[in-house]
Amino acid sequence: MIPCIRHAALLCLLLLAALLVNAARVQVFEAPALDKNPANRRLVMARYAEPRGDIVVDGRPVTGSKDTGEQLRHERTYTDGPLYAPVTGHASQTYGTTLLEHAEDPVLSGTSPMLALFPFWHDLSRTRPPGGDVVTTIRESLQRVAYEELGGRRGAVAAIEPSSGRVLALVSSPSYDPGLLSGTGREVAAAWARLNAAPGQPMLNRALRQTYPPGSTFKIVTAAAALDAGIVTDVDAPTDAPEPYLLPGTRTVLPNEAKGCGNASLAYAIRWSCNTVMAHLGVKVGAAGMLDAVARFGFNDPSLRVPSAVARSNFDTEMTVDRLALSAIGQYDTRATPLQMAMVAAAVANGGEIAYPHLVDRTTTSDGDTVTQHVRRTYRQAMLPPTALRLQQLMVDVVDGGSGSNAAIPGAKVGGKTGTAQHGVGNIGTPYAWFIGWAQAEGTGRPAVAVAVVVEDASANREDISGGGSAAPIARSVMEEALREEERRSAGRLGPRNGMGGPFGP
Repeated sequence: MIPCIRHAALLCLLLLAALLVNAARVQVFEAPALDKNPANRRLVMARYAEPRGDIVVDGRPVTGSKDTGEQLRHERTYTDGPLYAPVTGHASQTYGTTLLEHAEDPVLSGTSPMLALFPFWHDLSRTRPPGGDVVTTIRESLQRVAYEELGGRRGAVAAIEPSSGRVLALVSSPSYDPGLLSGTGREVAAAWARLNAAPGQPMLNRALRQTYPPGSTFKIVTAAAALDAGIVTDVDAPTDAPEPYLLPGTRTVLPNEAKGCGNASLAYAIRWSCNTVMAHLGVKVGAAGMLDAVARFGFNDPSLRVPSAVARSNFDTEMTVDRLALSAIGQYDTRATPLQMAMVAAAVANGGEIAYPHLVDRTTTSDGDTVTQHVRRTYRQAMLPPTALRLQQLMVDVVDGGSGSNAAIPGAKVGGKTGTAQHGVGNIGTPYAWFIGWAQAEGTGRPAVAVAVVVEDASANREDISGGGSAAPIARSVMEEALREEERRSAGRLGPRNGMGGPFGP
């Protein structure tokens, strides 16, 4: 009898040992794979068990969380969702995260180890600290003005503080309410299908993710290349550019909408947007020189993050001379995001240097303690400082007495450049209207804002010549608000936009 008991006991010990080994295998060696298994609901439930941290604009959260009482307990909410959608993106229990909700997800969801005082304890206990907050650089008043001025038209606005790289406004129109996608179920699926099928593509972030032919606004880049290379030493001297101008190696005549462009100076060509002069200068700079110049502005850089990913702005690396001429005036395959063109304006305004553009000023714990703080750094030295000074004056001339007069602001120094980008097969599509510019209040040492505006399918006749009829007034309103904002902050009396006085209007 005793041997049987011993055998049974030994068998039980072996079974116990096997169970312990199997438990160790599952919990230690297979745990990572099980965690990633789509069938594992525990991670998803844990992700939404606690409220998500907030995205903050001007000291006010523009996001929130609501307790649904469901298995996926906390659902994302948005204040002024369409206004801030190009900044926040969406955080959906069904469709994942985008933009800042994606780029800063570790902080917002509480999974970042930097949020925990004792990270190893949270690893052992499988708990997480409360989600942290993301404090943006966006100014509520500028964002709202840009959004309202676009008025639902397809287009985008990007505004930057040139000296710091802080993104002050980022608007894409038409927009959408990210809260429609926050939860699960039929209503969310229907909203997703409806938004994706909408002809206006409301979920497309036109400010960061859409590239357009920049048209004549790109002539600022070509002018910088010509000045830096010494092709032009006197902006008021004739450039020997013929009119009519045959694209090199072809019988195609490049037209001008402006008058008096034959052998015109660089100053005249920028003021009135002479295609022939700028194409001629681009060819004289040469492909290698133009590629070097555009790279200094950020073109062909696929790595730009703000921290949301930014689409790569394009300038072809290989092309024939006739295509180089077209590319130098922002046509052919040259394409840019509105943020990229705001960076072009900021480079001129900031003495040739581009500060790295950024949307996040800092991240914090749920208690408000700083986790990370943005440190200013240089993105590129786009041009020599003397070149920037010359271009500043040329852009001021565009607004004071040229094609950009609709962007003028009484009591302020404003520089700008209008642009019309042809598109469609055979360029038969209604042009895109562009304006890039910057504004500086009198008596201040530096420009307050650089801005880029694009309006798709603008119903206007050649914006270069019409004074920037579609895009320039939007840019003017944004720049005016930036100057008011600067005045309020310097006076220490931040208040609502409406009703404020000062030299830039009520």
